Amino acid sequence: MMNIIVPIKQVPNLTDELEINDEGTDLAHDMLQYVLNEFDEHALEEAVLIKESVGGTVTVIGVDTTGELDGILHLALAKGADKAMKITGDFTPGTPSHVQAQLIADAIRDMAPDIVLTGVQAADDRDGQMGPMLAAHLNIPYVGVVTNVSISDGKAVVHKEYAGGVMAEFIVTLPMVVGVQAAHQPPRYAPVSKIRQIAKTVRIEEIAGAETAQAGSTVRRMFKPEAAGHAEMWDGTPDEIAERIADLLAAKGLLKRTA
Repeated sequence: MMNIIVPIKQVPNLTDELEINDEGTDLAHDMLQYVLNEFDEHALEEAVLIKESVGGTVTVIGVDTTGELDGILHLALAKGADKAMKITGDFTPGTPSHVQAQLIADAIRDMAPDIVLTGVQAADDRDGQMGPMLAAHLNIPYVGVVTNVSISDGKAVVHKEYAGGVMAEFIVTLPMVVGVQAAHQPPRYAPVSKIRQIAKTVRIEEIAGAETAQAGSTVRRMFKPEAAGHAEMWDGTPDEIAERIADLLAAKGLLKRTA
């Protein structure tokens, strides 16, 4: 049976207003709500699809940086994961991906995973690609920006997307790490009633972790984007608006008008 592991990460809800802390070096994490990284949700869906196709177990694991990881793990279980684990310790929100990758690799190395699927990236870090760092720590192959995974005879066939929509197919001998960009079907919905039931009945395994790795870089100062200009709205008929656009392009030297 396939031993499938899905590392997940908590990220700020990007629909919230993001504020910078008083020191100007990080986000004001106490003002934020955290959710499951969108790409990790696709990695979980792809893992469950593999389990449904060839059998196996799906284990979800994450570093508890906020004290609120349980809710995300319960969601993962409701979506089809079989086990949930969290790494606990003196971690803070915004713990870098380098640190989290080392912690997760140390936790899963002895579990001998056949395949590790994680989101291709996370928006909360400067180098938030967990997959290649995990592969380096585990000394196994990595393929990222993947949109489909199938398993047969101890090998994985993965579809990788390149710029311009070019697709490539790789055949990789397991074990391996996959950076999932999109599952080959939309992530499934988990009813709130099922999540609540799981929260009451399922125990999440805890692993004590100690921070040993260092972040890949240091932030000296953060700034919020500043408006550099404004938009001007034009009224009029389509012909009048087209004429004004042509005049503007001509004035900037982008269009040569003829009499």
